[in-house]
Amino acid sequence: MKSSETWSIGDTAAKFGLPTHVLRHWEDMGLLRPVRDGGGRRRYDHQDVVRIAVVVRNREAGMGLDQIRVLLDEDAPDRHQVLLDHVADLDRRMAEMQRSRDMTMHAFDCTQHDITSCPQFAGFVADLVG
Repeated sequence: MKSSETWSIGDTAAKFGLPTHVLRHWEDMGLLRPVRDGGGRRRYDHQDVVRIAVVVRNREAGMGLDQIRVLLDEDAPDRHQVLLDHVADLDRRMAEMQRSRDMTMHAFDCTQHDITSCPQFAGFVADLVG
């Protein structure tokens, strides 16, 4: 990939499996700033592609676009707090997924026909039942 190479919005969107309107929306939100060619068409360079990859990866991790905008703005005064909040959210979701995995594995190994009658299984939902 040459550093001076650029790509159209269609080619760039296809690279990430995104519709082109998503890249336009991200540009409207200030996440992307592609240059325009003589005809006014967007041209995405390597740095734009890296920014898109950052947005995609962080969306997959549950970050909202407003959070990602702060992440990409090195001068944002609340950048560290946004990141700390996201880490706390990731920790919470990982704990929920581990609990769900443990519950599923118990159900897989449990000899009870009706899993809700298993006392050990009931422990996985006790906090919700009260």
